Amino acid sequence: MKPMAATRAMPVIRGRVEAAAPLAPFTWFRVGGPAEWLARPADVEDLLALLAALDPAMELTVLGAASNLIIRDGGVPGVVLRLPARGFGGVTVEADGVVAGAAALDATVAEHAAAAGLAGLEFLSGIPGSIGGAIAMNAGAYGREIVDVLDWAEIATPGGLVRLDAAGLALAYRHASLPARGVVVRARLSATPGDAAAIAARMAEIRNAREATQPVRARTGGSTFRNPEGHKAWALIDAAGCRGLTRGGAQVSEKHCNFLLNTGGATAADLEGLGEEVRARVLAQSGVDLHWEIKRIGVPA
Repeated sequence: MKPMAATRAMPVIRGRVEAAAPLAPFTWFRVGGPAEWLARPADVEDLLALLAALDPAMELTVLGAASNLIIRDGGVPGVVLRLPARGFGGVTVEADGVVAGAAALDATVAEHAAAAGLAGLEFLSGIPGSIGGAIAMNAGAYGREIVDVLDWAEIATPGGLVRLDAAGLALAYRHASLPARGVVVRARLSATPGDAAAIAARMAEIRNAREATQPVRARTGGSTFRNPEGHKAWALIDAAGCRGLTRGGAQVSEKHCNFLLNTGGATAADLEGLGEEVRARVLAQSGVDLHWEIKRIGVPA
């Protein structure tokens, strides 16, 4: 494929717009090709203007913390949206909940809640992403999911701003039904007053569990595959003999084999190909068809 090039016009916005912009530095895996266009709106009004003016035929991809994402080596056609912390990262603590911008990190929201003595959001400290991404995939960890705490999410669309609750988003396991070309801009998460020491202890427990069982300091992308009904993905992968399996610069983590690693020189094709090899081996060994939890976007090189 030819290198990604910006061949289509973009609306003018107050924020930043860049053609043929590298995307790999934004991702936890540090792999992937460029965006045809990378847009970083200044604020919600700027985003709404962009969505309203954007050619409906132009592909639109939203990039959050990119912690569970493989961007393919050929890059991403159309417009890639990245909401900057300035304008989309605010966190406001209320008596019984937290209102957070889409660019706020999950762990940051958990910390704000804990500092205010609010319980129920500790699980967010174990999710390596942003609130926008957490809403878009009903993220969860340590026994709780976004569906358990979401009061509402505000979503920018080409027709304006809409507010939906968990039912309106049809939240399910690692899934949300967003409006067409909708972009989460902020959300309210419910919480309850609790004991500050107990909240801090639970967050420390989650942090210690992650560090003990997951390759948190590696170039990785979080859980690679969803847990099939009645199974743990890591156990199926282990039983299929895939722990430590490599392809190019990609490796199945020896610490937690539902994690893929970029050991230093991996391409997106290495990572995705290794994941598909794991799926094939698990299917052959156990008869279980693993489904990707990590998103893969863009085109091959």
